Amino acid sequence: MSRSSPLARLFAYAHPYKARLGWAVLAMAFYAVGSAGLAALIKTIFDNVLQDRSQLGRVAWLIISLNLLKGIGSYGSSYLMAWVGQRVVMDLRNALYSHILGQSASFFGERSTGELMSRINNDVGQVQQAVSETAGDLARETLSLVGFAILLFYYDAWLAVFCIITAPLIVYPMVRLGQRVRKTTRRSQEALQVLSHISAEGFTGQRIVKAFGAEKRESERFARAGHQLFRTNMKVTAALSSLPPLMEVLGGFAMAGALWYGSREIASGHLTLGGLTSFIATLFLMYGPAKKLSRVNANLQQAIAASERIFEMMDTHTEVVERPNAPALAPFARSIEFRDVTFAYDENRRILRGVNFTVHAGQMIAIVGRSGAGKTTLVNLLPRFYDVSGGAILVDGIDVRDVMLPSLRSQIGIVTQETVLFDDSVASNIAYGRPSASQAEVEAAARAANAHEFVLGLEQGYNTIIGERGQRLSGGQRQRLAIARALLRNAPVLVLDEATSALDVESELLVQEALANLMMNRTSFVIAHRLSTIRRADAIIVLERGRIVEIGRHDDLLARPAGTYASLYQMQLLEGRKPERRMVPS
Repeated sequence: MSRSSPLARLFAYAHPYKARLGWAVLAMAFYAVGSAGLAALIKTIFDNVLQDRSQLGRVAWLIISLNLLKGIGSYGSSYLMAWVGQRVVMDLRNALYSHILGQSASFFGERSTGELMSRINNDVGQVQQAVSETAGDLARETLSLVGFAILLFYYDAWLAVFCIITAPLIVYPMVRLGQRVRKTTRRSQEALQVLSHISAEGFTGQRIVKAFGAEKRESERFARAGHQLFRTNMKVTAALSSLPPLMEVLGGFAMAGALWYGSREIASGHLTLGGLTSFIATLFLMYGPAKKLSRVNANLQQAIAASERIFEMMDTHTEVVERPNAPALAPFARSIEFRDVTFAYDENRRILRGVNFTVHAGQMIAIVGRSGAGKTTLVNLLPRFYDVSGGAILVDGIDVRDVMLPSLRSQIGIVTQETVLFDDSVASNIAYGRPSASQAEVEAAARAANAHEFVLGLEQGYNTIIGERGQRLSGGQRQRLAIARALLRNAPVLVLDEATSALDVESELLVQEALANLMMNRTSFVIAHRLSTIRRADAIIVLERGRIVEIGRHDDLLARPAGTYASLYQMQLLEGRKPERRMVPS
């Protein structure tokens, strides 16, 4: 983990754009020179121009030139800093998204979608102001203050010291308030994260919410989280609003002191009326940048709080790590071996224990067992969604942990019970694993998956947008698109995780035919809910509490009446023979 402060790590993202930052600083210098120059002209106007109108034209042109210089500096610095800030935010958001996407399955199991979305959207959004506006204000207003301070000392050093001596009185409350703002902002971001989580749950589960009449309860839950966010935000607002009045009070004392001291200096002939007027005017002009800097400090504290949360996530590293200089996995040719594989999510949750079996190329292996036996976990270890806790998985004799992850996963096609499709066209979803595939290849995959006919019946055919998670399609249609996607990927190894358990009979027949096409000439791992669908398997692995208790073909396993597989098969037969209960009208 980096020892740098969150703010230093944040501004490190601006390093590639240092040339534009340099131009922005130059523009800020123009702004500062223009501001100080206009303040300096006040003395000339009072002491010279009002006494001798012959200088009026020159001073007028100076005023126009200095305002033009100030305007160019303001526009240039604002635009360039905003450009750099937006690029930094884009780079940071992209880096965070890529980092999160590269984490292991356990990482996503421990965090909600709402939390992850909050980090990407809300936390990065909080940072955006700091790196686009706040950083520019900090440099620009600081340069302006330096220019004004030089003028004050030029007019009267003792008077300048007398007025500026109040500045340290502002620093302490600024630091204290900044600490409070940072702490409260972090709580605000956490409250916003909860709000994102609740809304994401409500939207994705909207059918269940409606089915159970829970709209009011979910709305109240959202409102409670929103009220908590409101209270936290008001604490931030209270802290931010208290500093300007404090500065105004201290500034009033400085102004009164300057007026008292300056009037004495004029009476003694040490200071002209124009000099005092310029001094007080410059002091007034300093108030704007000083007030803005107090806001800058608060904004920086908010950015630091958000950056801490962002870099906490960036410093969270996946358990599945690709080894340095790992070679690409050669095309699968011979066998896949699970050698004494054990797996546990943590010390108290051991899922698999001493699993040993070998699958030869072209074989179909079925994995069965009661719920919680470890079937899905077992197949998830093959593409390294998780890493084994002990033992090894070997592909053609090579440990999967010793090869490049993309080369491993590119050789594995997956079709699951919960079909994941994207809010894009049918064609794009089928070609998800091979974006360069031609239209003819997409249609060929759809035909093999028994999807071509229903796709042609859609309003725009293969260009039809299917909605989030494919919600505009039926369950069987979604599953056939997932099979077409796996077919087009043309991976030599296939994982089917209860791919037909949630389908009606007609859809299942179509999907089963598509699956038969998919498994042809491939090495397949099949988790089956209905045992009758795996009779053709070359071997059936029976899991019980994370251990293999039986391995064999369908007929061989049924020949063991006391075996686990035979017991499971008989249970399913009995379920299928249960008479339907008729509804009796009351």
